[in-house]
Amino acid sequence: MKMKYMSRIQSNLKQCRTIRARKATTRVLDGSYRSVYKGRSMNFDELREYVPGDDIKDMDWKASARSRKLLMRQYVAEKKHNMMLVMDTNCRMLADTETGQEKREVALLSAGTLAYLISRNGDYVGAMFETAASKQYFPCKTGLMNVEHILCHYDKEVTRDNKSDFNSVLQYILKNIRSHMLLILVTDMEGVRSLTDMMLRRLLVMHDVLILTVSDMEMSGDRCFAVENNSYLPAFLSEDRKLLLRQQKRRNEIKEACTEKLKKYGIAWVTIHQQDEIEEKLVELLNKHKLEKR
Repeated sequence: MKMKYMSRIQSNLKQCRTIRARKATTRVLDGSYRSVYKGRSMNFDELREYVPGDDIKDMDWKASARSRKLLMRQYVAEKKHNMMLVMDTNCRMLADTETGQEKREVALLSAGTLAYLISRNGDYVGAMFETAASKQYFPCKTGLMNVEHILCHYDKEVTRDNKSDFNSVLQYILKNIRSHMLLILVTDMEGVRSLTDMMLRRLLVMHDVLILTVSDMEMSGDRCFAVENNSYLPAFLSEDRKLLLRQQKRRNEIKEACTEKLKKYGIAWVTIHQQDEIEEKLVELLNKHKLEKR
């Protein structure tokens, strides 16, 4: 099987990555794992220099005094961890982000990049999403071929006929999966808005939750396509200045409400607008998660 999606992810990482960003990503991922699982369950690996954001509890004060540099103890996990991608396949994901890139494409590459980095650390990645007819579940496995398989199926399932409910996938997970996982919810602002307080409370009892959202294109211009209606909006609507301002106001209200809701439950989240900011946003997301768990 040709690894088409893995090749695209690797290419995108090379394009937007610097040495500093690469180191930051690795360390943030390690820190995120420590915060998810109770107890350290880690073996000492080596000493490295302190970088902003490191947990002060890992400082080796004696070694730091000898070398006159701040040195941190770095650990290797004794056990593998489980990450589950919960991906929104509703036809809304065929719309564009505010930068004009397809939401499905940005969602796929964002989830795939995080899964790629985690798989390279030897941990397990699984996924779940809803097709037009049923739910599709991919049990947690290791390896990049597993991630490729997940992304290939997700790409095919985001269609105009898919009117799936993001919450029904989460209900299935709550009912059928008992093992503790790091859940990565991949959706848009409408998907976040649909998450009820009851749902979030129940998820957080068993799992750690992070959210990746992709942005939405504004309703403007003479070629504004409504995905759910499968048609272009009439010009008198898409070019109406008052209607655009009302839409922007409503969107800001939804964003503020979602921000407050996720802050209330200590859930880290970021919004991604385009492919070339994916790695930066993933570092931001995992840093937020690390701070929330302290």
